[in-house]
Amino acid sequence: MIAGCPTVAQVHEARKAIAGAAVRTPLVRLNTTDSPAEIYLKLENLQPIGSFKIRGAANAMAHMTADQLERGVVTASAGNMAQGVAWRARELRIPCTVIAPDTAPQTKISAIERLGGRVLKVSFDEWWRAFEERCYPGVEGIFIHAFDDLNVMAGNGTIALEILEDMPDFDTIVIPWGGGGLACGIASVLRELKPKCKIFAAEVASAAPLLASWEAGSPQMIEPQRSFVDGVGGKSVFPQMFERARHLIDGPLVATVNDVAAALRLIAERNRVIAEGAGATPVACALAGGAGTGKVVCVVSGGNIDIAKLVEILAAG
Repeated sequence: MIAGCPTVAQVHEARKAIAGAAVRTPLVRLNTTDSPAEIYLKLENLQPIGSFKIRGAANAMAHMTADQLERGVVTASAGNMAQGVAWRARELRIPCTVIAPDTAPQTKISAIERLGGRVLKVSFDEWWRAFEERCYPGVEGIFIHAFDDLNVMAGNGTIALEILEDMPDFDTIVIPWGGGGLACGIASVLRELKPKCKIFAAEVASAAPLLASWEAGSPQMIEPQRSFVDGVGGKSVFPQMFERARHLIDGPLVATVNDVAAALRLIAERNRVIAEGAGATPVACALAGGAGTGKVVCVVSGGNIDIAKLVEILAAG
């Protein structure tokens, strides 16, 4: 067990806690023979909110007391975690406030508001500060961290249990790296139950703080470039998440924005699946050969892409 990471027992408990909130998603073969590996897609884009984030959000809220829930919940998110928290808050009939960067896609902001969440748009620096301080001035409620939270990671780790049940003989898994909560949650389970498998975190070249940190051996700051791949990448890696990653994963893989767009098109054409940029990034890495050969599982983390942007990407192909 790695310090600060969920145990398999905690992930099994999370599975019970989120039953009825999150769905068990399918694991399907990518319908292509033009790749160095057998690629399989874990379709988290089929969750009720179109993203894996509902798992961690539901588990975090399941561990709150009634008094805490009455105060309402707060999260800092560019979209998907916010939707997960807002979805569950609506079911529990409690207030939800979302601190979002002013660069967040409008399609995700609109989805949060449809779910009843109150959105406060702030500058990127203010948004990042909310992550670091786990609160926002003047906003009441219990803060749910999008990734640096044991219960959130345990909820995310339930994905690993499903993969192991559906295909225990896979060789490698590639997981999007945004804040690290998804990768570390899944890897915590696999390091206990399937220690010999390869585990890679996927980033996009325009915003790859994990790669920079991995090469330097310590958390680094970068200047991310905006692209349609908005669910991964940032300006830095939290020190505590980097420390977990050093013990849990075999390293980062990086795909170009163009390769992610090509992977998105391939998934849509061959499997009729809509993935957002972050969800297609592991597939782009696997198609490029970064994950090696054999059976490679790619976690398609979400499908919440702006329709106009999706049409533009598909047309470009």
